[in-house]
Amino acid sequence: MIDTSDIDVFLGLDVGKGEHHATAVIPAGKKAFDKRLPNTEPKLRELFAKLQAKHGTVLVVVDQPASIGALPLAVARDMGCPVAYLPGLTMRRIADLYPGEAKTDAKDAFIIADAARAMPHTLRAIDGEDETIAELEMIVGFDDDLAGEANRLHGLLTQIHPSLERVLGPRLQHPAVLTLLERFGSPAQIRKAGRRRLVTLLRPKAPRMAERLVEDIFAALDEQTVTVPGTEAAALIVPSLAGSLTAVLDQRKLLAGRIEELLVAHPLSKVLISMPGVGVRTGARILIEVGDGSAFPTAGHLAAHAGLAPATRSSGSSIRGEQRSRRGNKQLKRAFFLSAFAALGDPVSRAYYDKKIAQGKHHTQALLCLARRRADVLFAMLRDGTFYEPQPATADGV
Repeated sequence: MIDTSDIDVFLGLDVGKGEHHATAVIPAGKKAFDKRLPNTEPKLRELFAKLQAKHGTVLVVVDQPASIGALPLAVARDMGCPVAYLPGLTMRRIADLYPGEAKTDAKDAFIIADAARAMPHTLRAIDGEDETIAELEMIVGFDDDLAGEANRLHGLLTQIHPSLERVLGPRLQHPAVLTLLERFGSPAQIRKAGRRRLVTLLRPKAPRMAERLVEDIFAALDEQTVTVPGTEAAALIVPSLAGSLTAVLDQRKLLAGRIEELLVAHPLSKVLISMPGVGVRTGARILIEVGDGSAFPTAGHLAAHAGLAPATRSSGSSIRGEQRSRRGNKQLKRAFFLSAFAALGDPVSRAYYDKKIAQGKHHTQALLCLARRRADVLFAMLRDGTFYEPQPATADGV
């Protein structure tokens, strides 16, 4: 928890692109400042200097530490002000404690400042010296955006020909499939090209798969006799999307190299990568969202933050049980889920997964249980600074 005992004024910034709303609160709870603040270095310095001169130590708290919140934090650090971050989900829950249903920048800025004053345990520390994390966050965020490009092509193929998408979808990032879609953008064009021409086109990119893939494609084409409205338009769009995806994959390869360099440069990288299933991208996302784990008092807090802790649902005596949480950090949850899936090749992880399947859980539930268990292990690894050591599941383990 961040120590606020020596803070003289709490400055909450509801950050924006062109301007922020700034509200300063003294320890007694009285407002010392409440105005809009242009997102420029001179104006930020002017406000921070005035508050320092009049009150003393200023704690600057934002609701977004990256992107539009980066400049205020950089200026605050340069002027010797401690900084902190109030997660957006936490702020929204705290907002329910304040009167009124209106949501304004001024109200949000006050809630940020007042939460820092009255509930310092809700704040997250921001390490101003860890440039690796900042660069990782920017690159991984861009990489995540690029990864979403494939979804557009998946969606378009599913709309015009679901059977064809079921064949091409799992291989959509394969160079042979992208070459096919760049050349022939509709089911009719693919059929017209014929088997022999397609095999000739695909064999240089997929020598062992070309003939089988072409047979699968024509089998899928035979499953649909109607033409879905919009198919002709899709014939113009699909080649463009396939070409764009080819470029995106090349970009992601370059980003993966830089992400790996940054991850390896961080002192916690060896701890994270020692856990089975944690690769470059999942390790980077976990490092960005969790850091050294010090922001979480217990493993349960980390699991709750990742949305892996089960949520109890009950109503009287008729409805009882626990369901997976729909809250939490979705990107962190996805990283834990993907790493759990990748860890199924590890004997200990597989044994725990198989035990959950034997208990009647389906695949996704069993993976979430494994992800939850791995969150506990990761918390202990970060807390103690130790590498992964397999711990066989007990007979009555959860």
